[in-house]
Amino acid sequence: MTTARKVGLVSCHFCQTLSKLPDTDDNINTTLRCPCCQSYLHSRLPNSLSRTWALLIAAMILYIPANTFPIMTFVYLGEGQSDTILSGVIHLYAEGLWPLALLIFIASIFIPILKLFTLLGLLLSVHFKSHWRPKDRTVIYRMTEFVGRWSMVDVFVIALLVALVQFGNNATVTPGFGALAFAAVVILTMFAAHTFDPRLIWDTIDNNGK
Repeated sequence: MTTARKVGLVSCHFCQTLSKLPDTDDNINTTLRCPCCQSYLHSRLPNSLSRTWALLIAAMILYIPANTFPIMTFVYLGEGQSDTILSGVIHLYAEGLWPLALLIFIASIFIPILKLFTLLGLLLSVHFKSHWRPKDRTVIYRMTEFVGRWSMVDVFVIALLVALVQFGNNATVTPGFGALAFAAVVILTMFAAHTFDPRLIWDTIDNNGK
């Protein structure tokens, strides 16, 4: 199978511009810049796996308090109610707001879990040098990288509530620790997807001449 590395090509990780590697025997130590955005070019991102593993493990740890601690506390006329993400979804559904409940469930529970396990699967496949459908794994990675940014809907909802609820001293909306932990999970998974180099998926096939 012909790959970009075999024919001396490298793509920019930021703007995806394809560039030709110089005809030298030491391409690894040759400093190259993208002709379009002037970013440093790397045949493979340095320390991609170790960085992705660190970010992913941190996101998995924070995902527990993100779903067990209250994401916000609503106090009205002296009576307070704290909600986690899941309890908030249940209350919205009970109030008949099932479209919003479904949106928050998909964006704040289903997508983050799916993204965590997808990144974990990709890392394990590279670690164990899997030959399973490299093209499909690359497509899965691209989709994961794209949809992961939409997991912030809960944080946006809380921000809107804090800004829009104007009852003076009668009501207050306070973000909880769960919101902070959840925002950290989303940010960490976004960075993990960004630091993972999908070109590593093809290295096993390249090295084995398949």
